[in-house]
Amino acid sequence: MDSLEINKAVAAVLVGGIVFMVAGLVSEVVVHPKRLEQSAIKIDTAAAAPSAGTPKQEAALPAIAPLLAKADPAAGEATAKKVCAVCHTFTEGGRPGVGPNLYGVVMGPHAHEKDYTYSPAMQAKPGTWDYEDLNHWLKRPAAEVPGTRMAFAGINNDQQRADVIAYLRTLSHTPAPLPQP
Repeated sequence: MDSLEINKAVAAVLVGGIVFMVAGLVSEVVVHPKRLEQSAIKIDTAAAAPSAGTPKQEAALPAIAPLLAKADPAAGEATAKKVCAVCHTFTEGGRPGVGPNLYGVVMGPHAHEKDYTYSPAMQAKPGTWDYEDLNHWLKRPAAEVPGTRMAFAGINNDQQRADVIAYLRTLSHTPAPLPQP
């Protein structure tokens, strides 16, 4: 291929780019889009969903004590191994994964794992992981500790949360006593 053919190819690309640019400029001058004041399609809903900036009113969680009284730690272990084991370990002295090791978490301090770097929001959370706190955390972590790094949506089923908490309770040499229902 000689240089004249190469020049023709480069010129064709440049002319094409210029044509697209000019077409864009002309279209901005010719077409003046007007925003609609209201949606062209009406969708009737029973209850309007809150906008992203509006805090949602959540139903109060049931007390965890009655649920723990009938909780099944074996079912909780199965749920934890299916849902939580992707990021967490459960063995005594186990290394943290993406999330901290959960051995001894019940009644332990928030940010209990020494070899794990917690988010500033979790480091600032005072207190311990009591049963009610775990219940709220497992329901929706981001709502319980805004700014947490944990990207887990939560466990909506009340009894499944209680089962997981009952399992986490067993991960200790001296499990914490269950609350009275």
